[in-house]
This record gives sequence, C-alpha cells and structure tokens, in this order.
Amino acid sequence: MRGPGGHDVDLSDFRHRGINEFSIRKGHVYMTSFSDLKASRVVYLAEGRKKGVVEEFLEDLQAREVDPAKIQVVCCDMWDPYLNEIGMFLKNAPVVFDRFHVMGQINLALETVRRREQRENTVLKKSRFLWLRNPKNLTEKQKSRLASLTSQYLKTTCAHRIKLALARFWEIRDPAEAITYLKRWYNWATHSRLYPIIRAARTIKRYWHGIINYLKTHVTNETVEGLNSKIKTAMKRAYEFKHVDYLRTIVYLVAVRLSFSYPQ
Repeated sequence: MRGPGGHDVDLSDFRHRGINEFSIRKGHVYMTSFSDLKASRVVYLAEGRKKGVVEEFLEDLQAREVDPAKIQVVCCDMWDPYLNEIGMFLKNAPVVFDRFHVMGQINLALETVRRREQRENTVLKKSRFLWLRNPKNLTEKQKSRLASLTSQYLKTTCAHRIKLALARFWEIRDPAEAITYLKRWYNWATHSRLYPIIRAARTIKRYWHGIINYLKTHVTNETVEGLNSKIKTAMKRAYEFKHVDYLRTIVYLVAVRLSFSYPQ
C-alpha cells in the first residue's frame, strides 16, 4: 500500500481510527490528523479543522485501495462537524469519545469555578494545577496544600469532588454498573448549583452515546496524544518552515512509521 510521499504503509488491518487536531501556528490555524490506533501512527493529514476533512480522508483511503467499511471504531472529540460526517459516511462504525476530551470539559468547568471564587477568596491563588492534575502525580508538598484547601468549605472543593467522581467512571468494567454510575454522577453535577459544572454535565449528557460506547470497546486516543507530543517537538525544531506542505512532511517523517526501500 502506497502511503504519504509514495512510501509503503500497510493498512490491511486499519480498523480503529482516531481523529485529532493540533495547532500549527498562532491564530487557530490547525491540521487534523487521522491515525491508526492499533499501529500508533498517523495515516493522513488534512489542512484545517473544518467540515469536509473526514470525507477528504475517506477519499484518500479509497485512492489507496482501502475499504472505509472496514473501519470498526472511530475515536474523536465532541465536535459536531466530525460527528456529522462520520454519521454520514461511516454509519456502521460506533463513535467513542476520548477520555482526555471528556475530562477536559469538566476540568475547564472546575477552573472556571476556581477563578471566580478566587476573586473573593485569595486562598485559592496559585492553586490551579493542584485541582487539575491527577492527585497521584502531585508532590507531597502539593498534596498537603490540596488537603488543606479541600478541608475548607469552598465551591472549588465541590467542583473538584465532582471531577474526581467522573474520573472514577472510566475504571468501572461492568457496563450496567457504569451506566448507573454515570446517571448518578449527572444528577449530582446538575444539582451542584455550580453553573460551569452544570453546563459541562449537560454537554457530556448530550454526547452520552459516545461515552457509553467506550464501555463496549475500551478504545482511547491515548496513542494519538503520544503522537501529538512527537509532532509538537518536531515542529518546534523546524520552526522556520512555515508552509503547510513542509509541516506535513515533518509530521509524516516522525509519526507515520514509514518503510523506506533503499537501492541494493
């Protein structure tokens, strides 16, 4: 199978697809990456984060003699232009919403609650990362300060507990138990009287189906996040190359795992 740049890329087992985007320069200029989650590599890059990129990718697959109907799962974020095209062109492939992006919704709400409360309570100053990071990754000093903060009656403490409760959902293996848990979490979040949390919970409820699909597939975009890290590092090193074609070439070199044929 001829891939980017004409090099050999085996897509015979391309069943789990991940969609993600990354910024290539300031001003909301993006590229959208389509990845093979099993092989942990980028398969195609589209310029922009817009309607039409999914169809563009599928046309590229067909040109490379790959049947899009073989795609069994699509893992992406909660962005309607992606979802509309997936529903149109990949009707048999369930959509799974990535844990990273779902938790991102509640983290954004938590930070909004903290910033607002900080205006009236200076004890919350310089505590942002204490609330957003995984507690397991905090230093002993940070854990001590977080414990001191959570012992106080703060709106941010309530928002943080709701966030941690959602994080536990992903650890539940029994689908029926997980669905019941998620419903209870939603009821708690929407009765918290914290508007940013309520809004985030309603957004999550709107995309409920993709979260429930995770329980059936356990597919995540973790490999894509790793690829994005490689891409960002490579782009920093090649900062002088501003043209999209050059940037695309750099991404293919670091994230496609090309197989080169050398003359004997």
